[in-house]
Amino acid sequence: MLIVHVFVHVKSDQVELFKNASAENAQHSRQEPGVARFDVLQQTDDRTRFLLIEVYCTEEDPARHKETEHYKKWRDTVADMMAEPRYSVKYADVCPEGNRG
Repeated sequence: MLIVHVFVHVKSDQVELFKNASAENAQHSRQEPGVARFDVLQQTDDRTRFLLIEVYCTEEDPARHKETEHYKKWRDTVADMMAEPRYSVKYADVCPEGNRG
């Protein structure tokens, strides 16, 4: 498993548009064979900050995800909504073992 946390800071006037675009992308992403989980979270004390939690079955699956039409649509749609560039951190699952579907 490869877990990716994507940290996003959105312009305050773009929050609802970002949420809608990200929800649509997440729904499609969950249908991909290499995606085990795909969540969109909004920070409770700052509504302009989001965390995307993407859980992939293999290390190759994020690249496959980025080739999908729904990802490309999301990427292009939200590009100008960002207050600053988004960034990601990759994690490996440690505990509990056996989460490998």
